[in-house]
Amino acid sequence: MTEDTAPAERFTDEEYAFLRYVRFGTLPPRVLPAEMVEEVDTDSRPDVPEGSQLPHRWGGSGHFP
Repeated sequence: MTEDTAPAERFTDEEYAFLRYVRFGTLPPRVLPAEMVEEVDTDSRPDVPEGSQLPHRWGGSGHFP
């Protein structure tokens, strides 16, 4: 038993645009480059959380001290 997975009907670009609008609504306005800000990380992320009993789950060597 095989099923035909091809759609029974093909939509035009305008129909797809309408279906996207119905599903997602209107998109928010685009952010202008002048409105963008640069994000800077000030603290480095620890490789293993403090008190972790399973360092191998956090990318450690898997050996306990």
